[in-house]
Amino acid sequence: MEEIEKPSRFGGLRRRRDPVEIEKGLDDLSRYLDGLFRIPGTDWRFGLDALIGLIPNVGDTLTSFASFYILLAGVRYGVPKITLLRMALNIGVDYVVGSIPFLGDAFDFFWKSNQRNMDLIRTRATGRGKGTKSDYIFIFVLIGLLVLLLIGSIVASGLILYWIFTSQPLI
Repeated sequence: MEEIEKPSRFGGLRRRRDPVEIEKGLDDLSRYLDGLFRIPGTDWRFGLDALIGLIPNVGDTLTSFASFYILLAGVRYGVPKITLLRMALNIGVDYVVGSIPFLGDAFDFFWKSNQRNMDLIRTRATGRGKGTKSDYIFIFVLIGLLVLLLIGSIVASGLILYWIFTSQPLI
């Protein structure tokens, strides 16, 4: 990976990395999740994330686990920790908002967290095989927090459904 020095807007030189070559399987996963289908006559695309997300909680949870693979790939490509945190936040926003009935389903058509994360890997990666032990520890802590978010959301949904089906009518 070569760094190129380019003039900045402020007169100094800044270093800019060339985009990293990403393995085809990661690009395909991102495309399947966020851009597999195109609406005819438009450039608007959506993927399996939006379709599977129509199943409450189950769909968003399944697609989040696929997104974790892209997050782990960020470590393999040597993405800085702050960018890994940003990638995890993209996944978290996709899950939290995506799990809201109806609103979340529409949101999944617009918020392409996997494509965003792939773009971050391309622009911030230092090269394949550059992840350190501390990067992996950091990412597993992030994934653990995201899994706790998933579990908390599922438990909250179960409690709401339990309350709806067991409570007495208000009138």
